[in-house]
Amino acid sequence: MTAKRNAFHPVDRARDWWADAPQWQRYTVYLAAIVFALILPAPWIGSFMSPESDWTTVLFYPIGTYILLAVGLNIVVGQAGMLDLGFVAFFAIGGYTLAYFGTKHGLTFWATLVMGIVLAAVSGVILGAPTLRLRGDYLAIVTLGFGEIVRITANNTDEIGGARGITNVPHPEPLFGMEFLLDPAPYYYLIVAAIALVIVFSVRLHKSRVGRAWAAIREDEDAAELMGVPTFKFKLLAFAIGAMIGGLAGAIYASKAIFIEPNSFPFILSATILAAVVLGGAGNLPGVILGAFVIAWLPERFRFLAEYRILLFGAVLVLMMALRPEGLLPSRQRKAELHEGTGGMGTLAAEVPGPDSDDTSAEVGSK
Repeated sequence: MTAKRNAFHPVDRARDWWADAPQWQRYTVYLAAIVFALILPAPWIGSFMSPESDWTTVLFYPIGTYILLAVGLNIVVGQAGMLDLGFVAFFAIGGYTLAYFGTKHGLTFWATLVMGIVLAAVSGVILGAPTLRLRGDYLAIVTLGFGEIVRITANNTDEIGGARGITNVPHPEPLFGMEFLLDPAPYYYLIVAAIALVIVFSVRLHKSRVGRAWAAIREDEDAAELMGVPTFKFKLLAFAIGAMIGGLAGAIYASKAIFIEPNSFPFILSATILAAVVLGGAGNLPGVILGAFVIAWLPERFRFLAEYRILLFGAVLVLMMALRPEGLLPSRQRKAELHEGTGGMGTLAAEVPGPDSDDTSAEVGSK
């Protein structure tokens, strides 16, 4: 069962062109995207995109950071079909790892960056091992609790600064002639490089046996189990990989922020990143990136409206979800689910594969 497609709709036309495009055209698009990302901090772009704030700083946070977090959360929510409301916990673990070991033990940024990624992944496994047999709303409640546990623990642990937080978080060492001090541009290029690496990693996973296992679990976990897919193992892997990306984002953010404290990692950040994934189109990587960009950019663009900008921001989100509940750039499966009533939003996951889908659960049985 597939979604009805409009041959004249620009999204459908672009998707069809991309599916049939030769490899050289795809690499041309990739090259154009890289060039665009490199020139994006230009002042003439910033004068329109963020007239009330420094555009390069906005590109790093919130835009770049939100995109990196959304790509990580998309692995958990969009690809594996698990509702995670505590993703900010892994963001905090990455940030606190960099801050603690950099200030207390004098380790370099690159060493603590790796440590933050590893500790976040371990935290994902620790959280997932006892809880991933839960589903839907129950799993969401547990992950929400985990996010609050991490924040409250940080608030009550004097060794990592307690409520005072940690100051003088170390900057990255100079790289390719770039000095990471007060200039936001090097941080922007650093997070662009991180986003590019994570996108490549995510796409490779999606096309692999692991991605097909996640798709089978997302569509029907019981059926996937009967087909021989070790669902618990693959769900745990999704949690660990998503946590790694969250830890990476947290470490990069902390190095630019210089000062972090527990309130830097509130629950609302988890909800905002989840909104970005759903708004863009859960499971579709370009859509998730677009959704994160819109979620991060709109409040900055309308900063001149002062406190009313949040009201306008909420109204725009409600309008977008009312007009396009499947997301700005949905996958065909998600569009079919919502337009033809073949699935619900309980886990943000029950997508219906079309005849052109490569999500074949039969290929992912345990060996």
